[in-house]
Amino acid sequence: MHIKVGDTVKVVSGDDRDEQGKVLSVDRKTGMLVIEGVRRVYKHVRRSQRNPQGGRLSKEMPIRISNVQLVCQSCRSAARTGARFLNDGTKERFCRKCGAAQGEIAPPRKAHAKK
Repeated sequence: MHIKVGDTVKVVSGDDRDEQGKVLSVDRKTGMLVIEGVRRVYKHVRRSQRNPQGGRLSKEMPIRISNVQLVCQSCRSAARTGARFLNDGTKERFCRKCGAAQGEIAPPRKAHAKK
C-alpha cells in the first residue's frame, strides 16, 4: 500500500466518486482507510449526560483502499504511484504521470544502494 496518513487522495469509484480529501487513518490489515469528508453517515445518539440534547452525529466511515488514488502534489491530478530505489538505497514513492517524488517509504539499505 502506497497511501499514508496525511496524504490527499481522490475517490475513483462508489457513491463519493470524484471527491478529494485528506487521509485520517489507514488500517493495513483490512485494506480500509478513513478520508475526511468522504462517506459520511449519521449515527443517532440517545440523550445522556454526555450528550444531553441527543440527535444525529455525523461521522466518516472506512472506504476500500482500492477505490482511491493518490493526488500528486506537483501535477495536482490523481495518478498511479510506483516505488523506486534511490542511489543511496532509500525506497520512495513517485507519481507515474510526472515522475515527481511523493515521499520516502523505507530508510536506506546497503543491499539496494547503487555502486
